[in-house]
Amino acid sequence: MKRCGWAGEDPLYVDYHDREWGVPVHDETTLFELLILEGAQAGLSWITILRKRESYREAFEGFDPERVARFKKPRIENLLQNPGIVRNRLKVESAVTNAKAFLKIQDEVGSFDRYLWDFVGGKPRKNAWKSLAELPAKTEESDLLSKDLKQRGFKFVGSTICYAYMQAVGLVNDHVVGCFRYREIT
Repeated sequence: MKRCGWAGEDPLYVDYHDREWGVPVHDETTLFELLILEGAQAGLSWITILRKRESYREAFEGFDPERVARFKKPRIENLLQNPGIVRNRLKVESAVTNAKAFLKIQDEVGSFDRYLWDFVGGKPRKNAWKSLAELPAKTEESDLLSKDLKQRGFKFVGSTICYAYMQAVGLVNDHVVGCFRYREIT
């Protein structure tokens, strides 16, 4: 079975590739989780975040944005002592900031799902890359998403992070055409 080369051989990475990456997500909690995890990944490898994912789920109340939005300074200080997550103050504080902004979008638009999927016209973009070298780090859509999220107060949402997020939640199918998941997701 041929996979995208980035999946490598680490069982955690392979499982993520085979089951999650690129699958269209419409669940609000999962959309929030992956937004926070993509921001936490900035400057690190994705496998580092995958290995800490369960600790993140516990530390961030199952990624319930309403709960995370209520985290105060003592809770943040406690999180910064948690070796199971990336203990970067700006990233931890951004999760709280992003939870508040996430809730505002839900109130304004009805759901974060509706807001997000509007950036690709409501359906996944199907790319047809033959090799990983062809995949862009960002696109016009990720630039627009990044700009809008920043205007709404989100942090750690640069265009490259936004494109990785778009790939993760299935707004784009960036599995290479030779990968078995390319056809399954399409």
